[in-house]
Amino acid sequence: MQIDWNSTVAAVWRQHRARLHPVTSVDPVRLDGLIGIDRQKHDLVVNTERFLSGRPANNALLWGARGTGKSSLIKAILNEYHSRGLRLIEIYRDDLRHMPELVDDIRELPQRFIVYTDDFSFEASENSYVALKTILEGSIERPPENILLYATSNRRHLLPEYQSDNEGAELVEGELHYSDAVEEKLSLSDRFGLWLSFYQPDLRGYLAIVDSYFPQYPGDRKVLHEAARLFAMSRASRSGRTARQFYNAWSGQEG
Repeated sequence: MQIDWNSTVAAVWRQHRARLHPVTSVDPVRLDGLIGIDRQKHDLVVNTERFLSGRPANNALLWGARGTGKSSLIKAILNEYHSRGLRLIEIYRDDLRHMPELVDDIRELPQRFIVYTDDFSFEASENSYVALKTILEGSIERPPENILLYATSNRRHLLPEYQSDNEGAELVEGELHYSDAVEEKLSLSDRFGLWLSFYQPDLRGYLAIVDSYFPQYPGDRKVLHEAARLFAMSRASRSGRTARQFYNAWSGQEG
């Protein structure tokens, strides 16, 4: 099915059908609903606005702790700017080998596309990222001006690093030269000009996120905070995702 990008703002690549599937109900998360990541929001907004204005912009790697708002920030960017022609295509890591064909289909369109992939990391035995490297940079064909890649990952360097990788490193006239193994692993991350790091908030930051879900809480807020703290302890995580899960479990018990 041919997608009408004038009315469709997002699509997902379906592997078995080998085509894009339009998204009819986009997660409504908004930028002002994301608490505790103001610096990351600012930097990604600036980069996206440069992209929409036709100015040079960078592919972005959002990396860090789980549940800290990486994916939500990308979806919020779409909700903020789709009226200006921004579109989002989600593709899973295992389907990245289809990227060259996908890019061919959209590079001449008037809309601006963010290609989004979550959990963007690879094991040493995988090679699906090779095709992606040529799309980002490294092919004889110029990268498309209307496409950026926004990826999320739990680790900054996208391929696993081992102590043995550094055995070939050496100093030459005072300059460090990495081993070929390290150079290969760094080369993928280096194709992202914007790196944004995400960390779990402290208890105060976590409770601020909880409060954003309960703006009109009528009961004792100390009781609410204690319940939220214990919930986070049971999950071994103080994150925006944990706060959302606490809201799902606790809402309706006000008072």
